[in-house]
Amino acid sequence: MNNIQTMNHAADNIRILAASMVEKAKSGHPGGAMGGADFINVLYSEYLVYDPKNPTWEGRDRFFLDPGHMAPMLYSVLALSGKFSMDELAQLRQWGSPTPGHPEVSVVRGIENTSGPLGQGHTFAVGAAIAEKFLAARLGKEVMHHTIYAYISDGGVEEEISQGAGRIAGHLGLDNLIMFYDSNDIQLSTACNEVTSEDVAKKYEAWGWHVITINGHDVAQIRAALDEAKATEGKPTLIIGKCIMGKGALKADGSSYERNCATHGAPLGGDAYVNTVRALGGNPENPFVIFDDVKELYARRAVELEKICAARQAEKAAWAAQYPDKAIKMAEWFAGKVPAVDWAGIQQKADAATRGASATVLGALAEQVENMVCASADLSNSDKTDGFLKKTHAFTRDDFSGAFFQAGVAELTMACCCIGMALHGGVIPACGTFFVFSDYMKPAVRMAALMELPVKFIWTHDAFRVGEDGPTHEPVEQEAQIRLMEKLHNHSGRPSMLVLRPADAEETTVCWRLAMENTSTPTALVLSRQNIVNLPAGNDYSQVARGAYIVEGSDANPDVILLASGSEVSTLVSGTPLLRADGLKVRVVSVPSEGLFRTQPKEYQQSILPAGVKKFGLTAGLPVTLEGLVGADGAVWGLTSFGFSAPYKVLDEKLGFTAQNVYEQVKKLF
Repeated sequence: MNNIQTMNHAADNIRILAASMVEKAKSGHPGGAMGGADFINVLYSEYLVYDPKNPTWEGRDRFFLDPGHMAPMLYSVLALSGKFSMDELAQLRQWGSPTPGHPEVSVVRGIENTSGPLGQGHTFAVGAAIAEKFLAARLGKEVMHHTIYAYISDGGVEEEISQGAGRIAGHLGLDNLIMFYDSNDIQLSTACNEVTSEDVAKKYEAWGWHVITINGHDVAQIRAALDEAKATEGKPTLIIGKCIMGKGALKADGSSYERNCATHGAPLGGDAYVNTVRALGGNPENPFVIFDDVKELYARRAVELEKICAARQAEKAAWAAQYPDKAIKMAEWFAGKVPAVDWAGIQQKADAATRGASATVLGALAEQVENMVCASADLSNSDKTDGFLKKTHAFTRDDFSGAFFQAGVAELTMACCCIGMALHGGVIPACGTFFVFSDYMKPAVRMAALMELPVKFIWTHDAFRVGEDGPTHEPVEQEAQIRLMEKLHNHSGRPSMLVLRPADAEETTVCWRLAMENTSTPTALVLSRQNIVNLPAGNDYSQVARGAYIVEGSDANPDVILLASGSEVSTLVSGTPLLRADGLKVRVVSVPSEGLFRTQPKEYQQSILPAGVKKFGLTAGLPVTLEGLVGADGAVWGLTSFGFSAPYKVLDEKLGFTAQNVYEQVKKLF
């Protein structure tokens, strides 16, 4: 065991690096990083198991940072572990630097998650712990017996999502999850006692967690807590570390700068910075240095890890020899291989609601995709994810052999848990709820897009045709909002999200296939509550993959093009006989994904929506949803107000979603 003096010196080394990174950038958060240095040093130098030579090793422990503003702490300890250079630390928050202001996922660099809004990071960890349990039930504990570590702050505990994460982790008995709570009682602009008086320990104990409270700067107490946590069975563990914000920081006059809100979100500055670095044993003129004894500490850990990983790889090799089929599965699952599905064998019921058609597909996926997890926010019988559930069973604390995650009424928590599963790897997660509740999920959806994670979001009850439930449950602006993600490109240059709104049951099957084959971004499937008449016979559904295609009226020179997505396409089709009776040549185009359509060659786009031809769009959402496709010489009929409570067929009549109104609005174009 490493001596306490060296361990404390290493923690001070982290403090110097963290404070210096922020000082050089003239921007950032030194206080939290300095307070957490002791725990993070003990974790990385003595407990966290990873392979320095194979950072993507499936059996590694994972560390999820929740408070992304504590990036300097993580970058510093990763530098001690050989993942970052001193020059890279010195470029914190600069253009092109691998050390952005909040960490961005890079497993090769040792960063398991992008740290976004507070509360999400530790919920990703809950999802990763679920994934590990799920995979252990299928592959065996010989290769799936690692630990998920999370780090949370006062702010993360206060964020509402912590309620869902704590409840789920305790309910499922995730004893592979250990979370350190940096309880320093200081926030960005207030002390914690100004905003809360809850007993955090009792709260987590009530959820079924094992809770340990320690001095977060005492190496011996940190070690004892981690040992106790790793030995605890049937419960996740929360280690409450009573820490000091800005530990070791001094003001310009040499007095303590600890426990001060000012250290949370600003450089120490001037003489305060100089005094702090000197007091911690560093050189303010050359602060980006790893002390010799600290180099030796982490070099010894590298040797220890080499032996640990060699033993684990030998264990894996013996397992693979005994279970060659499982070894093949494991390799394919963690490589993100697109699963083989008998798409042609999926038989849809004609004129079905697309949520029902989705249930049919999900039933096939439950039987054919062994590493898929489906979740619902207590709506499985309405969002029809029960199509999946009927072919498996839900997780329980003692049984992860099923593949359904009952998240309870917690849409944001559910989404973040599914993101955590995707971050862990080896699992294909999907989650469902009503489209109007996507508003609760958007912060997580954005993070999934930023991290380029192939989570499948299933959103049903996609329009005002929710009907009697009224405007509170009728999505009007949601499609426009989520389709903005199709227009935003990720760092790889792809649309940041694939958004699919199928026009009938058969399109739903193809959209699900596109979702399963999309391994580089999240996918949204936006589905109807009500039945939809199938598109005209002979429709070439393979063209769905192009984002927009002709479903009726292939005249080379149409007078007008009608376009829509989802259930509105069949309404357009019903209006074409009236227009043709007036001698108009009409083309109907289904646009399940404008994002996909915009990636097609310009020639194809022009062939479907040629310039100079009048266009009419129909949408159950905001007109802006289709205005980019219709152009200035056309018109869009949509909603410009919230919905109303009434049967959906009444709403169709009252709001103008009828064949007759399609005829009347198109005639106005001429």
